[in-house]
Amino acid sequence: MNERNLTIRQVSVMTGLPRSTISDIISGRSDPRMNTLEQLAIGLKVKITDLFDSPYK
Repeated sequence: MNERNLTIRQVSVMTGLPRSTISDIISGRSDPRMNTLEQLAIGLKVKITDLFDSPYK
């Protein structure tokens, strides 16, 4: 989101996910399930691994 200057609303429209879900993931209040990660990746046109930062990536 930050790299593309997208708002939560824009990501919601692109992915079909509720704004509350995206907000909860960003704030760390919830961890996304695999199907949510897939929806995000498809909507944002990125790989799932691009959605998280890990030394094991």
